[in-house]
Amino acid sequence: MKDAAKLLAYFAATVLFGALLAPPLYWSVQWLSGRGILPFLAEYDFQRFFHRALLVGALLFFWPLLRWLRIGGWRGLALAPNPNRLRDAGVGFLLAAIPLLCFAWMLLTMGIYSVRSSVSVLSLGDRTLTAVVVPFLEEPLFRGLFLGVLLRSMGTRGAIFLSSAIFSIVHFLKPAEEPDPVITWTSGLEAVANAFGQFQEPPLVLAGFTTLFLLGWILADARVRTRSLWLPIGLHSGWIFASAIFNKVARREVEALPWLGKNLLIGIAPLAVALISWLLLRAWLKHVETAET
Repeated sequence: MKDAAKLLAYFAATVLFGALLAPPLYWSVQWLSGRGILPFLAEYDFQRFFHRALLVGALLFFWPLLRWLRIGGWRGLALAPNPNRLRDAGVGFLLAAIPLLCFAWMLLTMGIYSVRSSVSVLSLGDRTLTAVVVPFLEEPLFRGLFLGVLLRSMGTRGAIFLSSAIFSIVHFLKPAEEPDPVITWTSGLEAVANAFGQFQEPPLVLAGFTTLFLLGWILADARVRTRSLWLPIGLHSGWIFASAIFNKVARREVEALPWLGKNLLIGIAPLAVALISWLLLRAWLKHVETAET
């Protein structure tokens, strides 16, 4: 379990660094926007900067962790070259996005959501860019490094469980729903305390943590079965794209916790949609395995 302990130390350092970096990062962007530089970033709340600060910390400590663990390359993390990377990424995107968009259409027909009267093309482009970039940052970290390290020191199911829990906790970290309008040096630390405090509220755990945990498990399963990150990257991108675009073109009219959270990836109903994607994924992988033998 020595590798797991080092990984948890890395996780703790990343969270602390992100919590301290988030306020100055937020202030810097607000200062730039106020002077006409990247003004569209002014609409982002502190939560967005907090998550990006965590990612900066994760990337900053990535190389020192590899040296600490004495890992020389991706092969040491149970990964192999994938000659079908574009196919896997494309199929993963469709298997994630199509069920989620079908679910979104159902929400519109049921009146839970309604179409907005106007949508910013710039914001749609920004969400699309996020769906492309974020999986290439997060998958090497969570399914590449975290899962790869855990697979060296424990069984597959245990490694998937722990890596999925870390994935869910990191995405569960967020400021309060009604944050203080004044961001201070301690706002990031308060966000961490708020995140772990949410575990005392069963509806929030059921709606948020559980769904994120399942998504992490599906991504890990795809990585283990293909020994590659390309299928998880496609799945991750599809989920982000469908959820982010829908949240921009539609507004929620009915509160439905714990069945549906603030977006299409949170809640009991999205949990069922994710299971459908997982079943389709397993069926496709079985078809590919049969075709190649």
